[in-house]
Amino acid sequence: MRDVVIALLPAFCFSVYLYGLQALLVTGVAIAACMIIEWFIDRVMLRRKNTVSDLSAVVTGMLLAFNLPSNISLWLVALAALVAIGIGKMSFGGLGCNIFNPALVGRVFLLISFPAQMTVFPDSPTVDSVTGATPLKLIHMALVRDIPMNEALSQVSLSDLMIGFKTGSLGEVAGILLLLGGLYLLIRKVITWQIPVVTLGSIALFTLTMWLIDPTHYASPVFHIFSGGALLGAIFMATDYVTSPMSKKGMAIFGIGIGVITVLIRLWGAYPEGISFAILIMNATVPLLNKYIKPRRFGEIAKSK
Repeated sequence: MRDVVIALLPAFCFSVYLYGLQALLVTGVAIAACMIIEWFIDRVMLRRKNTVSDLSAVVTGMLLAFNLPSNISLWLVALAALVAIGIGKMSFGGLGCNIFNPALVGRVFLLISFPAQMTVFPDSPTVDSVTGATPLKLIHMALVRDIPMNEALSQVSLSDLMIGFKTGSLGEVAGILLLLGGLYLLIRKVITWQIPVVTLGSIALFTLTMWLIDPTHYASPVFHIFSGGALLGAIFMATDYVTSPMSKKGMAIFGIGIGVITVLIRLWGAYPEGISFAILIMNATVPLLNKYIKPRRFGEIAKSK
């Protein structure tokens, strides 16, 4: 958990640079609310030793904040933390027992219940090149209104997209820094490469196919990889030990499912972004993947006579 926090710090610092004090407040409230709610459920409701010291509530709070716009009301952040910890995690028994990624449970709850607050993003007070519409929103508007894609994305440069000078949730803006954090987790052997690579590869392959079919109507795979929560979801949330498969083959199927569902929602769904829904849907398949896809057994148990 400590390594995950360290891996998220570069992207967090960049979001504070981009959006100022409000980004710091959103993250601070999310972390504090997650820790307080988990402590309350452990000590007051379940009357057991509190688990706040394992830092899982801190990670949930950071990931939740990374899925929120910087201008969201702080009481909504606290409400999302209550849903993430209380429903997404502790209702299943706590860390190690939850079926779904808690941070995404909180995020999707807000997206469905308060869509206006979750889909309005501020301009950056420090960087003039950042516009009020996210790249995925521009792509979605172009698809809905049948506008040429190069015209819709003319205000978004590829360099700004990759570096992070764009509007979006806190975890959408620093693609290269998220990749740097993912590399740190791989070096530390906190995660394995299968889920991130297969997830991002599936998104890239699917969108590349559509782009080659009609480049005037569909965005390039680079835009899809560095837009929205693709990097954050693939590296930091899909790889959660509890909610991802144990076998390498299961991880591959899991990653393909996330990538395909994400692109289906982005291109033909009602929401510009789909990775949150995709991860939660595939989380539900993990028990089946673990049951039917197992490592090859060597040897056998001797039968007693």
